[in-house]
Amino acid sequence: MSLRGPPEERSPTALLEFGVVNLDKPPGPSAHQIAAWVRDLAGLDRAAHAGTLDPKVTGCLPMLLGDATRIAQVFDDSIKEYVAVLELHDRVRQADVEQVAAAFEGEIYQKPPKKSAVVRQLRTREIFDLDVLETDDRQALLRVRCESGTYIRKLCHDMGLALGTGAHMGDLRRVGTDPFDDSDLVTLHDFTDALSWWREDDDPEPLREVVQPAERALVDLPSVTIAESAAESVAEGAPVYAPGVIDAKDGLDPAAAPLVACYTPNGAAVCLGRIVGDPAAEEGTVVDLERVLV
Repeated sequence: MSLRGPPEERSPTALLEFGVVNLDKPPGPSAHQIAAWVRDLAGLDRAAHAGTLDPKVTGCLPMLLGDATRIAQVFDDSIKEYVAVLELHDRVRQADVEQVAAAFEGEIYQKPPKKSAVVRQLRTREIFDLDVLETDDRQALLRVRCESGTYIRKLCHDMGLALGTGAHMGDLRRVGTDPFDDSDLVTLHDFTDALSWWREDDDPEPLREVVQPAERALVDLPSVTIAESAAESVAEGAPVYAPGVIDAKDGLDPAAAPLVACYTPNGAAVCLGRIVGDPAAEEGTVVDLERVLV
């Protein structure tokens, strides 16, 4: 058994086996279809999207390649950011739209729509920021930063009710899925071309530009550095014991059992797990495993 090398030194093959593509989803295909295309283009057994998007919606859709599909859970609670067109059913002043938008910031109640894949029961979601970028006639351009699982279509409908005009969602684009945003999006064409340059011209540089090491998706998680000997045991299914811990983020509370990412000293991710013991202890279990990544 061999552990992965440093993320910045991996070969193109290794990147495809444990990588992430910050994909710019086009309108039309489903997120599931995009994942299947990426999987087949790369010649992989597995690829998965990190947070679904409806077929008509475009934008930030991180694609997890190969073993990186094991880290999909880190996106379950990631903050999402959207730009949406609010289609008003009558003219309204921008000041009124801004006033209603401000009222929707914070915790709101939502019931998932009938076509959703989750149970239709009332639940709360957090709207961190809701900005009115501009208005034009019966349209308003919104930027929404919100908790994962927020339905923007339902938000637009409810804003229309609050305005007294009625409204629905027009175009929608996701511009951020933490820790990714729209500053370095990659198209399917970019990905296809990069694969061709590598395979046909023996030029791996374009592929290195579009496929990032999967560790990029873990940067927001607290980190624990463990010895290589401990990593080898983790690869066989053992938890992380105190003697194997080299370093850990300060302030981790075992009572809260926070999700952490464990790395070898060269920066390669080994596993996801829950802190259950004091990293500074001399004995006992420190991290219980959730996903082994090697």
